[in-house]
Amino acid sequence: MQLHFAGEGDGRKLASLYDTGIDEVPDWVWERRSLESLNLSQNFLTELPAQIGELRELRMLDLGHNALADLPGELRRLWRLEYLYLSDNPLGALPAAAASLPGLRYLAAAAIGLETLPEEIGSLPNLEELRLDGNRLTSLPDSVGELASLRELSLRSNQFTRVPPALARLARLEHLDLRANRLVALPPWLAQLPGLTKLDARWNGLEASQPVAIALTARGCRVLL
Repeated sequence: MQLHFAGEGDGRKLASLYDTGIDEVPDWVWERRSLESLNLSQNFLTELPAQIGELRELRMLDLGHNALADLPGELRRLWRLEYLYLSDNPLGALPAAAASLPGLRYLAAAAIGLETLPEEIGSLPNLEELRLDGNRLTSLPDSVGELASLRELSLRSNQFTRVPPALARLARLEHLDLRANRLVALPPWLAQLPGLTKLDARWNGLEASQPVAIALTARGCRVLL
């Protein structure tokens, strides 16, 4: 997903500390209350201070590839946030604050040690893309079916043995990535998802002759098995 901000090019609204070797966020960041984009990825952060809640104008926050084990509850004060990248942190769970951001359009939580998702995940009415690759998920909560705006869902490299039933309610879903799981079959209802244009279920050992794969291909959906 490409996010474009009105303040692009304005140093007062964008701040990047990508791959600068920091282990704590410098104080000057919290003084820039008009920030819309903050990139703190690829560092050695073990903690995100509660001051993050003061950056009320933030629309993009990249915390990926750090050593964060938790996030402060103040994160839920970022009502304008659209893009949140948490991947490659030892979080172990999706913090409740991350599922309490009504404006969120993109959420990446790959390789954070997830075994379950909170039911609150369904409380993201504007979420369009959800990336959960490289975790230990075996199921998804029923509330995932409430993500009415979801267009792309990536579940690559988890431990699913069946396609989560809640996905049957995602009428706007276009791309579904199920690669490298433990699937033994594809459910018939996949062929009824009206928006699906690409299904990638490679590296599961599935037969290409499955009726649902044939039905999806016949209607123009790209199916990779």
